[in-house]
This record gives sequence, C-alpha cells and structure tokens, in this order.
Amino acid sequence: MLVLSRKPLEAVIVGGHDGIERLLKVTVLEVKHGSVRLGFEAPDDVPIQRSEIWERIQSDGLPDKPSEDLDAPIVW
Repeated sequence: MLVLSRKPLEAVIVGGHDGIERLLKVTVLEVKHGSVRLGFEAPDDVPIQRSEIWERIQSDGLPDKPSEDLDAPIVW
C-alpha cells in the first residue's frame, strides 16, 4: 500500500506516466471533524465506487439503490 500525505486542494494522479493514460485524479477537498472529503476525476468509462459498494457488486452483481445523502453522491 502506498501512503501519501496531502493537504486540502492537493491531489494524487493515478496513471499518466510512460505512455499510460491518466486514469484517476483524487483531490483532497476538505478535512474537518475527523473526516476527509475527496473529489475523484476519471474518464466516464472508469467506474468509481466506495469499497463497501464495490464488495457488494462483486458478491451480488448489482449495487443497492443510491444513498439519500445528497452531500456524498455515489458514482456507479
């Protein structure tokens, strides 16, 4: 596991080196009250899920309905 420290508005890029297309950009949006808000930028064909949703998809084949929490949208 790679562990990095980032401050708000700093980002990490996945891919984009030696001919590999940039796959993902993760930006720290906010850190408060022991919680971190992250922003994810990826091509439309790259799925992004929270780990518990990914595990459910792997075991069941389909995600549950989206959360009602509008402050934390789910990207299928």
